This record gives sequence, structure tokens and C-alpha cells, in this order.
Amino acid sequence: MDARGDGPVTVLARGEGLAAWRQIADGLAADIEAGRLAAGAQLPTEAALAARYGVNRHTVRRALAALAERGLVRATQGRGTFVETPRLAYPIGRRTRFSEIVSRAGREAWGDLITAETVPADPATAEMLRIAPGDPMLELLTIHRADGTPLSTARTCLPLPRFTGFAAAYQALGSLTRAYAEFGIADYTRLSTRIHARPAAADEAARLDLAPGRVLILLTSVNVDAAGLPIQATCSLFAADRVELVVEG
Repeated sequence: MDARGDGPVTVLARGEGLAAWRQIADGLAADIEAGRLAAGAQLPTEAALAARYGVNRHTVRRALAALAERGLVRATQGRGTFVETPRLAYPIGRRTRFSEIVSRAGREAWGDLITAETVPADPATAEMLRIAPGDPMLELLTIHRADGTPLSTARTCLPLPRFTGFAAAYQALGSLTRAYAEFGIADYTRLSTRIHARPAAADEAARLDLAPGRVLILLTSVNVDAAGLPIQATCSLFAADRVELVVEG
């Protein structure tokens, strides 16, 4: 099946107690599991699927929503619906680098800067950065992608004035590691990582192209420079369907 949905019309079983949208969802799920729809492949449009199954687009939309809730597909605004790729193994250790992890998996890594603001440090973040509550810090909201698929979104805080201008460097380079190099930090290490999970809020699901309520893995972490000074406090939200965290010894 190609993105146009070309091929014979699929006849649905009528009057047998199984809703049309469920039959469509099950048929597409079977195509995905059998490899007839490969990972990363774009599904036919709603109109093409409606024509193939002889139903209206609302019925197709409900079937696609059910597949998204199962983590089998993702809907991207303005681009269409795609088969989810296999989970990426994501090691958590002393040197955790998103761009390196994604590149080693043979995929292209990039980070998008959504917003950057100077804000007063809240008590919890101030403690992680070893600054006083109310001190100015740079707060970045970012999305991190592998081959264009969003894997995580993050709130990252850096102490000021040390990292004045960091947002522009990150926006140009698409990588925290490369941006740190512009500030003379050739290496940094992970001081701590805390992990838990919860359902995605509506805005988080939208940023990650997830169905609302899908599970997120939350990583709260602190990175330090070679002298042991905190340079970054981050809360990262990973799509649980797209990554497998590997905690290194």
C-alpha cells in the first residue's frame, strides 16, 4: 500500500458486532506488524483510506486515533500520519549526549529551540544549580528529534551571567554539547539523574506528536563542568513509545 491508498477496495464485515473503525484499525495494525507498512512509512491520507474502506473520514480518523493510542503511529501536523520507528536505546551515564546517542544509532539528531527567557531561579532549580533563589537564570524550552521524529522535549536552566548568549548558540548549532564548546566547555558530566513517569499533558503531547495521555518518561538531571560546578539543570520528557532508557553502571 502506498501513501495514496492505491489498491483494491477492502470490504468490511457489516452487522457482525465489530465497528468499522475497529476493523480498519486492526487491519492497519496487522499491516504494520507484518512489515507491509514499514517503520517510518507514511500512511495513506484520510481521504484515500476512506475510499479504500468505503467509509467516511470521521470513521478513518477514529481508527487512526486508536492506533496512535496504541503507540503504533504518530500524526504530524501538516505532514500526515507515520508508522512509529523502533524504540531507540538511550544510555544514561556519566556522559549522556543526545546528539551522540542518536548518531550512533544511525539517525540524524537535532534540537529545536522553542523559547528562551531570563527568569528568577525557583528554590528547587536554584539548589540544583547552587545559586540563590531569585538569581537570574536562562530557561530554554526545546524539542529533540531523531530523523525528524520528536523523542523528547525539555526545560533546561543555566546560570547567568556565565551563559549569556547561550540561546543563540544553541539555536544555530542544534546541540547543547556544541553550544557548550562555544563557551569553552569541552567536556561535562552527569552529576545526578532522577527518573519517573506520568501521562502527557495536552501541550506536551502536541510538541511530541503524541496522542494525549500517552506515557512520558521524566528525567530530572544536573550536569557539571570539569571543576564540578553545575552548568545545567534539566527536566526532559521522553516519549515512552520511542525510547528505551539504559542505565549504565
